[in-house]
Amino acid sequence: MLDAFAAPGRFWRGNLHGHSNRSDGALSPEEVCATYRAAGYDFTCVTDHFRPNYDFPITDTTQCRTDGFTTLIGAELHAPDTSRGEHWHILSVGLPFDFAPPAEDETGPELARRARDAGAFIAIAHPHWYQLQAEDGLALDAAHAVELYNHTSQVNCDRGDGIVFYDDMLMHGLRLTAIATDDSHFKADDAFGGWVMVKAEENTPEALLAALKAGRMYASQGPEIHDITREGDELVITCSPAATIALLGPVSMNARQHGRNLTRARLPLTKFLGSWARVAVTDASGRRAWTSPLWLDL
Repeated sequence: MLDAFAAPGRFWRGNLHGHSNRSDGALSPEEVCATYRAAGYDFTCVTDHFRPNYDFPITDTTQCRTDGFTTLIGAELHAPDTSRGEHWHILSVGLPFDFAPPAEDETGPELARRARDAGAFIAIAHPHWYQLQAEDGLALDAAHAVELYNHTSQVNCDRGDGIVFYDDMLMHGLRLTAIATDDSHFKADDAFGGWVMVKAEENTPEALLAALKAGRMYASQGPEIHDITREGDELVITCSPAATIALLGPVSMNARQHGRNLTRARLPLTKFLGSWARVAVTDASGRRAWTSPLWLDL
């Protein structure tokens, strides 16, 4: 958590999960990129479904890069089978164009390991949407992150929130980071609802991917987290105007401050020592921002 704010550079806003008409999206890759660029995003990643019926696309958006806007290359990978009998949905950002389709007997965890070995940032996509279980998260040992929020899952079926699954993974000791995404298809109003703010010195694919792997980011639906520092056994958070600034940890552990237009909070870490704590900021409209956890067990 603290590294994301202490690292050199600035925060860049981007969407890591979205689809074009190369798979099941409504817009062309060029239109997707132009839409995010016009909305003020610094980068996006078109992650079309890596399935045989779409001819295993790894969508090339390099031609959409400009001086102020860049793209990452990725895909949403699939293989059988989760514990509930669903095909895996594995977000893979930073894939090489020559990444091979899955072998007939390749499992989801094996596919994720191969993608990570190829240089990709791996995230567990929309865990609530298809009811991933703890055993699934533990099996997907190549993952860097969990989608704490997936906007299209919220828009289409009220299952966008991955927080319970994420906290369960943290309780099992997995040091996963948190992201928010749109998973946009542009067939409904499913864009601009969740994003990542990535801290890097340059808005380039290489710098962004390195920062994602290092955990130098936070997730948001709107609120901005400007800085987080540790002063002894207190955490000092500064942010855009908020109604609640909270620390959440194992089981029911929490510390919080409520108010109107809060832009700063000083919260005690004492009860979290020996475990972990993550920050959640909620604004007056109920929109949230989240950090990955600060591990306090060393």
